Amino acid sequence: MTITIPGFAYRDVPVADGVVLHTAVGGGGEPVVLLHGFPQTHLMWRHVAADLAADHTVICPDLRGYGRSSKPSEGYAKRTMAADVVSLARALGHERFALAGHDRGALVAFRAGLDHPEAVTHLALLDVVPTLDMWDVLHGRDAAVAFHLYLMAQPPGLPEAMIGGAADAFFGFFLDAWSRDPSAVPPPVRAEYLRASREAVPSIVADYRASAGVDVEHDAVDRAAGRTLGMPVSVLQQDWGAALGYDAAAVWRAWADDLVHETVTCGHFMAEEAPAAVVRALRGLVAR
Repeated sequence: MTITIPGFAYRDVPVADGVVLHTAVGGGGEPVVLLHGFPQTHLMWRHVAADLAADHTVICPDLRGYGRSSKPSEGYAKRTMAADVVSLARALGHERFALAGHDRGALVAFRAGLDHPEAVTHLALLDVVPTLDMWDVLHGRDAAVAFHLYLMAQPPGLPEAMIGGAADAFFGFFLDAWSRDPSAVPPPVRAEYLRASREAVPSIVADYRASAGVDVEHDAVDRAAGRTLGMPVSVLQQDWGAALGYDAAAVWRAWADDLVHETVTCGHFMAEEAPAAVVRALRGLVAR
């Protein structure tokens, strides 16, 4: 059974070079694009999207390489994936839009904010730090919490074989380990996440591999040039200081000129575990 966001229409939207993004669209008003994380699909936004659709046009795609979107063998630099999002919004009739991303989707959203400031009016980033800073903070025993980053950074072949050999166990591990409220991802949704991830192992690995290479290079160039996010930015995170002894708010202040940073008491999957807090933050963001 295919799970959908109630009240949303679905379209497969061409964005670039034969890539099609499977997209849910609902509501009406000023547009907000919501980008999902790992190991999920656009369904992670189901509660938030339904609320925002009362007064916004809400656009929820499966990212390139995920869910029911195209899974090309290459093109997973966040710069490329961000261009997908801008093309998607334009294809739906929106030259400017608010953008929110969680986890992997937040890295795509961050890159979209830097590369396409003419299109992104407001930016929300959930439970992540930029790729360049992410690698800086992971060291010593603390790096064990992100073992998957190192596994998927390896050259093509071994990571795909290892993960593909136990895909449900691998992806299910993160759904369990990163959540404080298991009931937030009910069995049918969990099954859909596992199915979608199982069928996308090579492209998911390619997405992560890009974050160990080209994405770092792009961030480093921007840092050296002093580029920052000029639009209003809201960041919602767990307490990274408690987990890693790391001041995530200070990291984001270096990238965002107009920043609101909020710590949310829940697990990593905050759009499902604390949707009311996420909606409140997004509404506050677009009002700025």
